[in-house]
Amino acid sequence: MIIGADWAVTAALDEPRRRWAVRVVDGLIDDSGPVAELRACHPDDDFCDGSGCVLLPGFVNAHVHLYGVLAHGVPAPAAPVADFWGFLDDYWWPLVENALDHEMIAAAAAWVTADLAAGGTTSFFDILEAPNALPGALFAQREAVAGSGLRGVLSFEATERMGEANGRAGLHENVGFIEDCRARGDRVSGAMCIHTTFTCGEPFIRQAFEAAADLDVFCHAHVNEGVHEGQWCAEHHGMRTLEFYDHIGVASPRFQASQCVQLSPREIDIIAESGIRVSHMPLSNCEVGGGIAPVLELLERGVTVGLGSDGYLNDMFAVMRGAFLLHRAATLDPGAISAATVLHMATEGSARTLGLERVGRLEPGWHADLQLVDLEGPRGLPTPVEAHNLLDQLVLWRSASDVSRVMVGGDWVVDGGEVIGADMGELRSRTIEQAARLWS
Repeated sequence: MIIGADWAVTAALDEPRRRWAVRVVDGLIDDSGPVAELRACHPDDDFCDGSGCVLLPGFVNAHVHLYGVLAHGVPAPAAPVADFWGFLDDYWWPLVENALDHEMIAAAAAWVTADLAAGGTTSFFDILEAPNALPGALFAQREAVAGSGLRGVLSFEATERMGEANGRAGLHENVGFIEDCRARGDRVSGAMCIHTTFTCGEPFIRQAFEAAADLDVFCHAHVNEGVHEGQWCAEHHGMRTLEFYDHIGVASPRFQASQCVQLSPREIDIIAESGIRVSHMPLSNCEVGGGIAPVLELLERGVTVGLGSDGYLNDMFAVMRGAFLLHRAATLDPGAISAATVLHMATEGSARTLGLERVGRLEPGWHADLQLVDLEGPRGLPTPVEAHNLLDQLVLWRSASDVSRVMVGGDWVVDGGEVIGADMGELRSRTIEQAARLWS
């Protein structure tokens, strides 16, 4: 198949191309070039006409909590908590994560992955913490995720906050799931995952990273989402969070650290020097009052940085827009970060943080994970599109509702803005039903 469009962004940091097309063979990009030339070279190929659209790599959401949708609108039982620890200990853990079961997890996963697909996301990394849903939580989630056709990396956020036995069960869940996914060989895979230094002891953390090394996967942890963890580590270990991880020997390219909001200069050095990969959640960091991550400094130091939604707003256009605006405001510099940089973080950058190979570009040999975004529909762009302004207009003026078609590995998963094979009404009803169970 040949897929052509008025414009194509084959790689976020490259110049957009006018009237460009890609040829897809066996799930991979086989060739690319001007629409007319590619069609002339392959006259018998099917042709997808993306006139009025821009062709982009699919988004890679580097950090999402699929179950989080169940908590959107949970009625507050008391006055808002005063700090991050209170949010976790008095609200999020007892009322949300501890209450999750397999049925809730599956309903949320089916709805959110369909919603992600509709918005142009083709790959994602999910973090599930549901200590009372062990064992089998990831396996229940996988069955729901598989129906979306997306590339999903699933993990269970193992923690010792409910005891050593529950922590070990979380690690075993990840190990068994990673091995089982490899035996299946489909688009869903696994990774190791722990929560934080203040819910996991040093031997437990070492065990998780050793298991990740044995299985040749990355290990994820939330890092310094607010001021709390750095202060806690200084009080209990005599050093800040990333200094502690470096001290115990796990700071390495195998470490995927999310959030990384409140970092000291030394912690930035450790990330850059050790090759730790970072995922950035600009909108959720604002929502929880965590602060503004020093992403510009990390990028300047050559750190691999991806972009994620954290399960807050899963529209990756909104997430890109948040990063685009937030860092300009924080630095008082309208040129601090470009649209190309945030698009790179949302595609190839995120893929690199997750170790996804040949994902995030539309070039020969790379996976045919792509989207067509409408430029001319009812909410068409307000000014003429040119190569120099296309990415700015995409980031500032487009949203998930403007995504027309989405392909993953050569298979269409969205057509005409509709998720193929998904009854969105039914998925929504099931999710609402399970959210009501959670609330009760």
